[in-house]
Amino acid sequence: MINRVVLTGRLTRDVDLRYTASGTAVGNFTLAVDQRYKSQNGERGADFPQCIIWQKSAENLANYTHKGSLIGVEGRLQTRKYTNKDGQDVYVTEVVVENFAFLEARRNNTSGSSNGTGNGNQPANDANNNTHAQGGDNPRTNPKSDPFTNNADSIDISDDDLPF
Repeated sequence: MINRVVLTGRLTRDVDLRYTASGTAVGNFTLAVDQRYKSQNGERGADFPQCIIWQKSAENLANYTHKGSLIGVEGRLQTRKYTNKDGQDVYVTEVVVENFAFLEARRNNTSGSSNGTGNGNQPANDANNNTHAQGGDNPRTNPKSDPFTNNADSIDISDDDLPF
């Protein structure tokens, strides 16, 4: 059996990050995902799947995104049932997110572009990454280390030097 979900969309609100009684992080959010086809009046509809994400991935997603952020998620579809206070059975279908990716640069980022993927372990340009946080020798974060910045010399590369 295959149960795989891959979605690209924008957060409809900030991730609702909570912790279980045992201290496990859990995040809930809704994605706005455009429908493929337009309606008769030319407007494109959207679907709004509920998503849930666990542990460090939940904390990273909550810390590095906000309402309107464009993200990609991969996971599985889950349906669960509970009984509400009126004694009625309520079924909830949601995406259990296993991996996610940031699909646009973070705003107000002083360390450069943050397009990157996050499997929840550590998002791109995390402040814990010392090379990025301190400038290091990364040309994206330290233009002085970029050998091609403001260099009037031409680069002589023959077709034989290219790997493709």
